[in-house]
Amino acid sequence: MALKIPENIEEMIGAAVSHYWDTRLSQQEKQKKSGKVDYGLRGAVTGGAQMDGFIELFARLIISTGLDAHFIQRKGALDLPGYFRPTKEWDLLVVKDGKLIAAIEAKSQVGPSFGNNFNNRTEEAMGSALDLWTAYREGAFHTSPQPFLGYFFMLEDCQASTRPVRVREPHFHVFPEFKGASYMKRYEIFCRKLVLERHYTASAFITSNRTDGPEGIFSTPSEELSVKNFAHAIIAHVGGFIS
Repeated sequence: MALKIPENIEEMIGAAVSHYWDTRLSQQEKQKKSGKVDYGLRGAVTGGAQMDGFIELFARLIISTGLDAHFIQRKGALDLPGYFRPTKEWDLLVVKDGKLIAAIEAKSQVGPSFGNNFNNRTEEAMGSALDLWTAYREGAFHTSPQPFLGYFFMLEDCQASTRPVRVREPHFHVFPEFKGASYMKRYEIFCRKLVLERHYTASAFITSNRTDGPEGIFSTPSEELSVKNFAHAIIAHVGGFIS
């Protein structure tokens, strides 16, 4: 029987979005009270506990296949060997019987510094994929079959992320899809190309704003990059290892 995504998937996503904003706002309040304000908003970029709701969502999707929860790593033992560096810590791993089944990275970005952080996030995601697949080729994961590699990203929907951004072309022309594209559009293009070029098995991209985000409201700029499609992909992959 074919495995299906949970019928309440939209509610599950909304709960993760709500957790993200509630956690972020709570962290900001603690910073204000302590007098240590994060002017660089690093916490809003790297996510930390803010992303726990999404990690829990992905774990529940995997468990829905019938896989025992103890094969899922969400805290602590999240390091995998790399090829260009000793190890890389992922956000969620599935390791069963000594085989790497899946690895997922979950990131987010909240303004105002979209420019530099966009470059950091894209370079990081591409580097992590290259490192893992090269390590896989070199036998770092022993007899593991090709694992599922997933990338999830949530971006703040605001004026700074949706307005057109100019590109500099002092020597050569950039690809046309980037001309006048907002940071939101750039992230959409990036996530799509990660899968197109087979750096990741699947990618999901959603947006949310700080006004109604705490209520679990979010948008999916591209259906191709929906969490539902991501869920279908991870469930289908993990389902093949249920015995």
